Amino acid sequence: MSAFILEKLCRGCQRCVHACPNQAIQMVAHMAVVDPEKCVECEECMEVCMQGAITFRDDREEKKEALGHG
Repeated sequence: MSAFILEKLCRGCQRCVHACPNQAIQMVAHMAVVDPEKCVECEECMEVCMQGAITFRDDREEKKEALGHG
């Protein structure tokens, strides 16, 4: 599971980028993007996001649902 940015809510303020202790979040086209390989689920980003644009998801579960196995 890693942090996930809700694109419609992200305003590009970069608070999450600065809060992440592992530099797992970077800005791409004025929107935050999470590198799931670096994310350690500390939730620092989620706490500082004023827009509520960050959540956590289980990528394995999403893949199962996409394949019709969930």
